Amino acid sequence: MIVEKTDTAFIHRQGAHCESGATSSLLSHYGLNASEPLVFGIGAGIFFGYFPIIKVYGSPFITYRNTPGRILKSTAKRLNVRFETFRFKDPERAMDALDGVIDKGIPVGLQAGIYWLPYMPDAMRFHFNAHSLIVYGREGNDYLISDTVLNEPVVCSRKDLMKARFAKGLLAPKGKMYYLSDVPEKVDFPRAIKNGIKEACRMMIKTPVPLIGVRGIRMFAKALRQWPEKYGKRKALLHLSHAIRMQEEIGTGGGGFRLMYAAFLNEAGHIMGNERLLELSKRMTAIGDQWREFALYGARICKNRSTDGDNFDRLGDIILDCAAKEHQLYKDLWEIVR
Repeated sequence: MIVEKTDTAFIHRQGAHCESGATSSLLSHYGLNASEPLVFGIGAGIFFGYFPIIKVYGSPFITYRNTPGRILKSTAKRLNVRFETFRFKDPERAMDALDGVIDKGIPVGLQAGIYWLPYMPDAMRFHFNAHSLIVYGREGNDYLISDTVLNEPVVCSRKDLMKARFAKGLLAPKGKMYYLSDVPEKVDFPRAIKNGIKEACRMMIKTPVPLIGVRGIRMFAKALRQWPEKYGKRKALLHLSHAIRMQEEIGTGGGGFRLMYAAFLNEAGHIMGNERLLELSKRMTAIGDQWREFALYGARICKNRSTDGDNFDRLGDIILDCAAKEHQLYKDLWEIVR
């Protein structure tokens, strides 16, 4: 069906991650009830990349999820839904275009720099330009916003929202906005699930690039052990604290993404009637917990509260074990869906 204004009021839904949460909310608004974990899995959001040449605040760039925008794009393709996407050079034209869509009663997804959103708590305001949010209405120059990382809808002024939409730097949003324009009457969830799992497996265990997937996790573990000798204690601790922040505070984080993927596998197992997926969901939950264990031990080292055995070698051992377990899990997943 072609998407038009509906009589249904937009319902704010709090999520675990901005892009998968926003995508799920937009789909649900038009009756396509795809949960956030289901969107995350179909969109192949699970990932790992270690890029020591790219520096973020002086530390190696580490990512635990697919590139921004990929979850939305892949989910739309696999569910056969259509999103209209726009970018702009002129901030005023971008805001006028947003007004034109939301005044028709159509909720709009935006990419924005989270640092420039004044409604964000101070602890969550950092320079990240790929934050996703939904605008579902306006009152004069104030915009009604559903930001899935918050438990309630919020309001943002035109001036502040425009600034956030045109934040400068890495992943600059350039006024990006998107909205649903076509939703099929029937969706083949089992097929979409299989294709999403296939992409995740290819990225995690079948890529030849040593910086990403399970190979990237192993490279990270090796580098982690070398940091104290290579950089000295102070810089090694800065790199470690950055790795933990990227895991636990940026988006859902490494452990959190693994736990969300576990929820996806559980839901997929019930949809497809596949007991093996339910068992793999439990294994992925344990892997997510182990990533969180790494963050706990690493934080103790950074805060000088470590106990006997808390050192960079132990952290490397934990990450290597995570790599081994993830490698076997994706191999088992591939056997199910290939």
